[in-house]
Amino acid sequence: MAAEKIIDTIVAVVDNDVITALDLKQRVNEIKLQIRNKGKPLPSENILRKQVLERMILNSIQLQLAKAQGIQIDDVRLNKILQSIAKSNNLTLDDMRRELENEGISFDRFREQTRQDIIIRQLQQRMVNDRIQVSDQEIDYFLKQQSGQNNDKYHLAHILIGTPEAASPADIRKALNKAEDILLQLKDGASFRQMALKYSEGRQALNGGDLGWRKASELPDIFLQAVKNMKPGEVSAPLRSAGGFHIIKLIDKSSQKHIVQQTHARHILIKTDEITSDEEARKKLLDIKQRLDNGEDFAKLAAEFSADPGSKNNGGDLGWASQGNFVPRFEKVMNSLQPGEISEPFRSQFGWHILQVLERRKQDETDKIKRQKAREAITKRKAEEALQLWLRRIRDEVYVEYKDPSLAK
Repeated sequence: MAAEKIIDTIVAVVDNDVITALDLKQRVNEIKLQIRNKGKPLPSENILRKQVLERMILNSIQLQLAKAQGIQIDDVRLNKILQSIAKSNNLTLDDMRRELENEGISFDRFREQTRQDIIIRQLQQRMVNDRIQVSDQEIDYFLKQQSGQNNDKYHLAHILIGTPEAASPADIRKALNKAEDILLQLKDGASFRQMALKYSEGRQALNGGDLGWRKASELPDIFLQAVKNMKPGEVSAPLRSAGGFHIIKLIDKSSQKHIVQQTHARHILIKTDEITSDEEARKKLLDIKQRLDNGEDFAKLAAEFSADPGSKNNGGDLGWASQGNFVPRFEKVMNSLQPGEISEPFRSQFGWHILQVLERRKQDETDKIKRQKAREAITKRKAEEALQLWLRRIRDEVYVEYKDPSLAK
């Protein structure tokens, strides 16, 4: 008897690409496994297949754009990334392969999915993130508006009912009606997670709309204005943005301050080059260390010998520094010293150093960190909003044909 042939069919055409029934089935099974591993209930098969197909369509569009722009990840780089993923889970690459296969996940598919995920992230970085600009005026306004809120964190869930980029009044009314109907069902006791799985067009729909913990500074203004007056467990009214209508649920919230240990230190740097070898630099610093031990003034020796232009005229003084301000080797030596103690000569990527810790203190850097991170937070927030609009635009611009009408959006 001849072996039975498995006939694959096309479920969607995406411009120059196709998605087959087998592709969809494999991806649905992978998502099911992920949901089960999180201990979450599965949505209906029809809802899950539609949500997964929409994600696959969007990924296909992005991969085609990335290919046109020459974005690719070669096998050498991919192998290094996979090894890094394994290491972060305290596994070897072979161990990770076995664990995936024990869970019913093909390592080859996992490998290719990882490659595609990285390519998509690089495309989004190029097309969206790299184009985000933040002015000083935006930072000032942001800090003023967010005063007293920047240190709060919110655990949110989210449902998005999207509207087209150039939405007509009819489109807007239809989306609002749908959002209001969902809100009524939520108020009647419907599961937020199940409603997100069924209706949401947000990127976290397959996670039940769970956005995880977000800093207040990372939230769009419309979200922040809503959640700061909400209690855990409450659900917002539909919130309008350029991308559609949002319903958010506040799961939990927390506040925190940033108390850090700071070190006040000074150093003397001898650089190495074609004239000064490593050994010569070390010996020079040993001589300087001997002079310091004999009571000579650190500041005067730094002014005379240090090759650090930023500190030599200040007697080698580096001022107050928090963790992460210096390269790891320098910071490791600094953290090992008691106030007043002078190190032995040591090498960093900049040359050879002698380091003295002057004093330490605990410092509330809440305000300073607000300023330092304001630009990053605004950039991230603007990038998320821009990404959602960009994804909707490329989705609307590309030809998509559903071969299986039951899977149509």
